[in-house]
Amino acid sequence: MLRTVLLVFAGVLALIGVILVLRGQFGAGAYALGLGGLIVLGTVFEGRYRSSNARPGADWKPTGERFEDPQTGKTVQVFYDPGSGERRYVSDSEPPRT
Repeated sequence: MLRTVLLVFAGVLALIGVILVLRGQFGAGAYALGLGGLIVLGTVFEGRYRSSNARPGADWKPTGERFEDPQTGKTVQVFYDPGSGERRYVSDSEPPRT
């Protein structure tokens, strides 16, 4: 829902930018068009977590975070690698695969 509202807002902002450019307001139009375009691109291509049943290696530490994945409805546990800061989301609902 929030994502849809944000995309509509960004689309309207970009449309206003086009209208302003066509009316000769190049500075304000380019700003509105660019900002609307960046919001659309950022929303469409935002990073998503990936859940997996593969347990991370021994150097990975559990964060203690658990949540329900809204797409699968399964409980997911969060691990992180202290060396790189990378996070991995592992399903708790099924036996782990190696």
